[in-house]
Amino acid sequence: MTDLTKLTIAQARDAMRKGDTTSAEITDACLSAIEGAGALGAFVHHTPEIAADQAKAADARIRAGDAPAMCGIPLGIKDLFCTKGVPSQAASGILEGFRPEYESTVTTQLFDAGAVMLGKLNMDEFAMGSSNETSVYGNAVNPWRRGNEDTALTPGGSSGGSASAVAADLCLAATGTDTGGSIRQPAAFVGITGLKPTYGRVSRWGIVAFASSLDQAGPMTKDVRDSAIMLQAMCGHDPMDSTSADLAVPDFEAALTGDIKGKTIGIPKEYRMDGMPEEIEKLWADGTAMLKDAGAKIVDITLPHTKYALPAYYVIAPAEASSNLARYDGVRFGHRAKLAQGDGITEMYEKTRAEGFGPEVQRRVMIGTYVLSAGFYDAYYNRARKVRALIKRDFDQVFADGVDAILTPATPSAAFGLGENMDPIQMYLNDVFTVTVNLAGLPGISVPAGLDSQGLPLGLQLIGRPWEEAELLNTAYALEQSAGFVAKPAKWW
Repeated sequence: MTDLTKLTIAQARDAMRKGDTTSAEITDACLSAIEGAGALGAFVHHTPEIAADQAKAADARIRAGDAPAMCGIPLGIKDLFCTKGVPSQAASGILEGFRPEYESTVTTQLFDAGAVMLGKLNMDEFAMGSSNETSVYGNAVNPWRRGNEDTALTPGGSSGGSASAVAADLCLAATGTDTGGSIRQPAAFVGITGLKPTYGRVSRWGIVAFASSLDQAGPMTKDVRDSAIMLQAMCGHDPMDSTSADLAVPDFEAALTGDIKGKTIGIPKEYRMDGMPEEIEKLWADGTAMLKDAGAKIVDITLPHTKYALPAYYVIAPAEASSNLARYDGVRFGHRAKLAQGDGITEMYEKTRAEGFGPEVQRRVMIGTYVLSAGFYDAYYNRARKVRALIKRDFDQVFADGVDAILTPATPSAAFGLGENMDPIQMYLNDVFTVTVNLAGLPGISVPAGLDSQGLPLGLQLIGRPWEEAELLNTAYALEQSAGFVAKPAKWW
């Protein structure tokens, strides 16, 4: 078969079942592609031996005829997922040398389904960032370029390595995590599909925590069908995670009929931001027209508390991060600072954390510690929690009124150049369309829907009802069919 790395999960599954190719062959093709793509900075820990063993085992299962859909599919794993015996650093210096003795629930389930791990993927440190510029490994780079320019562009963040690797055909799919848009924004920047499930649908056990009430793992894939297939393998109740939902996992792929006749799609007026680029406006209008043509009913809706979402998110997320990151102290695992004569335990904590955490993580830990401190807890943290409840109520009301899904832009712009967006506030504004979904615990998906004037991909976001990923994926599938996005980056790396 020609270029095996370009296969989707569904195509690879079917080809392996027919005997046209093997997992070993696809895995070898991906490993070769990874070797030649150092300029993208996507893979940061390589596991070719593990990949070869898993591919061999997958081929045996396929021959035996008892293989699940993900069997033999080569994946990249975000560096936030603990993988037994393999460095799992969350792209931070403070976890240097950390090799877990256990496997995260998500990777366990994927490997049990026969998936193959090619290696660990770059990301923003502790998932804090929207551009993959806070990583201890250096930047991940977007495989797309603006017109004829050779400016290095961001693949988005925090799942930038995952996005870059899937878009550049280094792996067939990748795991990502989404705390405020970290699956959907990078997916939009590189022209792939990224799904953030309902909070509690996928276990968080063994995933390095950023903000525990917001974090959710999901698939980053080449199309909607692949997201449905991969999500099925990632889902399921996990007694190790107290927030994991004990719900049956539907057959997400079987739900992809593309029929959305009679469905109601809401268009929220609050997402029309001042200064939004015309291209984003047009993409949104085009996406609305596509869904209408597919038989959906379009209604205008209001989500009045949207304007408070970013400020509330940037109080709640750093507060939870400051609690979660308190465990990195140089005592049990990871980096420990060299101490001077007479230094005590306090100096060890201070020096280790100053050396181990990058500037963005330090900034968020300090903000989080501040908003949780005695004098400011009610003024900031408690108020943000109340705002969060109002944001969730807005969505509940819209869904109660009969809306099936909500269509919005995924990002306020196309991918920007690395180093161009250095002001933290500007960077935080990248999450403007995505953070509400995390605050309300809803499922959201980014689907590539067009190119801007410089030839860069743009994505649309669909937000679904809680636990209704199957219906959300079907609406996304209808949008994908109408948009017909097939563009790929021209290879320069």
